[in-house]
Amino acid sequence: MKRVVSVSIGSSKRNASAEVELLGEKFVLERVGTDGSFEKAIELIKQLDADPEVAAIGLGGIDLYLYAAGRRYTIRDALKLAAAAKQTPVVDGSGLKHTLERKVVADLDGEIGWKGRKVVMTSAVDRFGMAEALWEHGAEMVFGDIIFGLGLPIPIRTLRGLRLLARALLPVFTKLPFTWLYPTGEKQEKQIQDWRRKYYDWADVVAGDFLYIKRFMPDQIPGKIVLTNTTTSADVEMLRERGAAMLITTTPRLNGRSFGTNVMEALFVALAGRFPLSERDYLEYIDKLGLGPNVTRFDGQS
Repeated sequence: MKRVVSVSIGSSKRNASAEVELLGEKFVLERVGTDGSFEKAIELIKQLDADPEVAAIGLGGIDLYLYAAGRRYTIRDALKLAAAAKQTPVVDGSGLKHTLERKVVADLDGEIGWKGRKVVMTSAVDRFGMAEALWEHGAEMVFGDIIFGLGLPIPIRTLRGLRLLARALLPVFTKLPFTWLYPTGEKQEKQIQDWRRKYYDWADVVAGDFLYIKRFMPDQIPGKIVLTNTTTSADVEMLRERGAAMLITTTPRLNGRSFGTNVMEALFVALAGRFPLSERDYLEYIDKLGLGPNVTRFDGQS
């Protein structure tokens, strides 16, 4: 049985494992957190690289590449992690994310009706495909990268503005220590409720990275749709308790949680037996596996 392992610099409290059989092959999908330690992550990747059962490794809690405004940016700290593997493919989910999340928005347009919906994305430069798709389907957008990332009350309301931001800041930000940019380890559990809650109150839909969404989430989000990924059963229950109307995860749920796109991308690489994969390859495997979003309505239907 092949193993697909996500090594995350996030909290070990979110570890998970699931066995699946796809296209006649059996896989164990695993997520292992290192509680913010890059050193532990590097050592674990080295160990997995030496294990013949490990077909592919995912990077969790950090992106290796950001695809934004037609360009690809490499995060320096993530490159150090990927370099720890000498023979096993290492992926971060960015290629699949750029393809799958765009497709999910399009596929759900008939059900959700994005046109005119007020959408706040807590961070958009790391999910440019989702951001572009929501904009193209007529949503009224607030891209919150400066609001939630830098703590400055500067909403970006156009795709052109987001593109300008990405081209101005990403060449610099991708070279900074990653811990300056994104919460890792125990910091992921910290909740911040301040002036930024007004953007949750304004929005019909809250979209983006779930840890960022949760970090700034008010105690109550009545009637909101949450469009995200990588949620645990505890996360689902929290959203139910806070009054959310719907949770959409862009990957299917396995054993009570949606695994990150880095896990799913690593799974595709393991199935294909080659690396790297093209956008056409991703779309082919999405079709072959019948992958689609998981929609949970908090009226008891799913």
